[in-house]
Amino acid sequence: MTEYFSFKEAMKYLGVKSHKTLNYYIQQGLPVTQVGKSKRISKTAIDDFMKDHTVASASHH
Repeated sequence: MTEYFSFKEAMKYLGVKSHKTLNYYIQQGLPVTQVGKSKRISKTAIDDFMKDHTVASASHH
């Protein structure tokens, strides 16, 4: 397992089927690493992003 995923690999890791969903996550603040035309998403960034968006079931916001 690599630290940096292609968008396709990131989608597989997240369990999402559409680029639309991945783009939504990016709009919500999921960091993208870009080097030239190559875009990658860090596994750690995905884990942190998902952790930051975890809502406890007992929570009533």
